[in-house]
Amino acid sequence: MRPVISAMNKKDRNALAVIVGFYVLIELLGVTCPIKFVTGISCAGCGMSRAWLSLLRMDVAGAFAYHPLFWLPVPAALILLFHRRLPKRMARVLLLIVCVLFLAVYLVRLARPEDTVVVFAPQEGLIWRLFSALRQGLQS
Repeated sequence: MRPVISAMNKKDRNALAVIVGFYVLIELLGVTCPIKFVTGISCAGCGMSRAWLSLLRMDVAGAFAYHPLFWLPVPAALILLFHRRLPKRMARVLLLIVCVLFLAVYLVRLARPEDTVVVFAPQEGLIWRLFSALRQGLQS
């Protein structure tokens, strides 16, 4: 059995390198979630990094509290990496299930105001701040 990275074609490896590089860069700039930074609204994956960090500390309950689907990106990534080896319909159904689960959990968490991980605060996003600054500049 070949390692996962060597089983990927060059285009997939390059795409993976770009994605990892992008996230390392924004993390170094202090932006933990680009969607939340721009919009002020948490994304469906918010809490995922903290969940994995909790799991590394053997805090399974904490991991589930940060994101109950923290375990799902691993099988999803494997499906994406090996989708050419799976029956096309099976890969599509499995990825659809992953997407539906993420969407359902996201909507439930977004509807719960006591959830501090998934938040709806557009006034804290870059777009809101830019429009506010523009509006203040036009009113001056």
